[in-house]
Amino acid sequence: MITRRSIATIILAFIATGIFAQDDLIGNVPGRKTTSLNGKWQYIVDPYETGFYDYRYKERREGDPEAYWNTDVPRNKGERKEHGYIDKYTLQVPGDWNSQRAKFLYYEGTVWYKKSFDFKRASPGGKVYLWFGAVNYKADVYLNGKKLGAHKGGFTPFNFEVPDSLLKATGNFLVVKVDNKRYAQEIPTLNTDWWNYGGITRDVNLVELPAAHILNYAIQLKRAAGADNDVEGWVRLSGAATGEQVTIEIPELRIKRSFTAQDNNAAIAFNIGTLQRWSPENPKLYRVIISTATDRTEEKIGFRTIAVEGKKILLNGNPLFLRGISVHEEIPQQARRAYSKADAIQLLTWAKQLGCNMVRLAHYPHNEAMTRMADSLGILVWSEIPVYWTIDFASKEVLEKATVQLHEMISRDVNRASIIIWSVGNETPVSEVRTTFMRTLLERARAKDPTRLVSAALEVKHDNANNLHTIDDPLGNYTDIVAFNEYLGWYNGTPEYCRSAKWIITYDKPFFISETGAEALGGYHVDNRTMWSEEYQAWYYEEQLSMLEHMPPGFSGISPWLLADFRSPRRNNPRFQDGWNNKGLIDQQGRKKKAFYLVNNYYKKIKTQTQ
Repeated sequence: MITRRSIATIILAFIATGIFAQDDLIGNVPGRKTTSLNGKWQYIVDPYETGFYDYRYKERREGDPEAYWNTDVPRNKGERKEHGYIDKYTLQVPGDWNSQRAKFLYYEGTVWYKKSFDFKRASPGGKVYLWFGAVNYKADVYLNGKKLGAHKGGFTPFNFEVPDSLLKATGNFLVVKVDNKRYAQEIPTLNTDWWNYGGITRDVNLVELPAAHILNYAIQLKRAAGADNDVEGWVRLSGAATGEQVTIEIPELRIKRSFTAQDNNAAIAFNIGTLQRWSPENPKLYRVIISTATDRTEEKIGFRTIAVEGKKILLNGNPLFLRGISVHEEIPQQARRAYSKADAIQLLTWAKQLGCNMVRLAHYPHNEAMTRMADSLGILVWSEIPVYWTIDFASKEVLEKATVQLHEMISRDVNRASIIIWSVGNETPVSEVRTTFMRTLLERARAKDPTRLVSAALEVKHDNANNLHTIDDPLGNYTDIVAFNEYLGWYNGTPEYCRSAKWIITYDKPFFISETGAEALGGYHVDNRTMWSEEYQAWYYEEQLSMLEHMPPGFSGISPWLLADFRSPRRNNPRFQDGWNNKGLIDQQGRKKKAFYLVNNYYKKIKTQTQ
């Protein structure tokens, strides 16, 4: 069992094992020389994992001709092969398998993917990494019959260095064993309220870097920068010489600063002078160049501060009200996982049409196109790891897995101005062991990135007899803002219940309603007292939005649940759900429901009041 006293011990153990300080994740892959391996991949469905285990259920050895990561081509007409990859069976990468073939709709298990490719280096003497945007859930990766490594976690990137001796100019074959089965000791655990889309769901690239290269970096305004525009951060190198010089340039601002690296790390600190700070109203991005004697990369970065002062959230020193919406990483019209720039434009354009300045990306890190597009469009972001509901809070192993996903989420998006909140979980049941677990994650998020706020969706204590609702979850002692989910009028009474609701917030902090909503089947129209109708959902929001006018001091925003309907095996009313959670303000066909316009009008009113 994890206790408060064990936090420091665990942190030291993680640092020693490399779990907490995982330094090999490449940052800013879109800004690197890449070769895409997207497209059609051949596949084998393997529910018994025959290609991985022999008939005694022992893992197959390297060179085993029946291992599915080895070639399926017989060496001669007498060699028996009981597996094969052919073009009759292909899946599109990136993409989930559930939406691509009817037989995969509910499938949870192992699928082997194979991609054949040729590769010509852009320049000799450098390093090549194989990079995955995400694979759900466990990936075992093999190149030309040799295992490069394995990764767990369905929503964060990972990469492996490819040995020079392994990569050929022609005739390479890459095999990935993908397993999306759910387990009690994983993150997320067995019980969720979203579809368990399996597959290689995001981009796959070969990334070329010089032998001595820039691995990753963070360049942001200090959290308490005030009007001084002080920048702090770091640049992490690989293979650098002692005393390597790292140069940071922002051409538009005529900034050029150099710093000396020690042990492949350079601390960055300088004053940026006058600049336009990034905000939803002015999402200004600057071209930033990071270079060494042997490497150079660049990307567009926005600079802003986010902080809490008393019961207020401050963006660039000014009070901020979060006009939000929760979003799942799905395209409802096609019932599939979102992954592309076009998908990000669709979802974030809907959010802009709703009147949002913020999105809660639930309940896991979304693809990189979403956060980069949020930067460009001026939409604030809450980004979250899938520590959800009933994970094993007493397990050190589970805490390690959550820490890795937290690290990978922050490492990928540390330079996204849009992200203002790192969230470490959703609706986790109150107990001492859970609070210690979650507090540890909060501390690690702050240690990894001190420039942003940290939070989680907390529990609410309901006294339904007196219609009294109290936020005193002890985890609120450690978050920067108090966030909670509430469904008065859906799971608690009917919508008029909101009229007499009393709220008690026990913390002297800003508070944020991270979820509220009711289901409606798009196009189902009757009276507003009939559940599942668009009219009932509209009534729910009418009462909710009226209640918000009388919330206690510190009310700083809301992200209704949610933007669009999404798939969930938990939702089994055959007429009104049929495997969908229909709490979206936009339905399965991409049509706006009546409640969409109510929230839109509320946000217009709030925007006018806060300008």
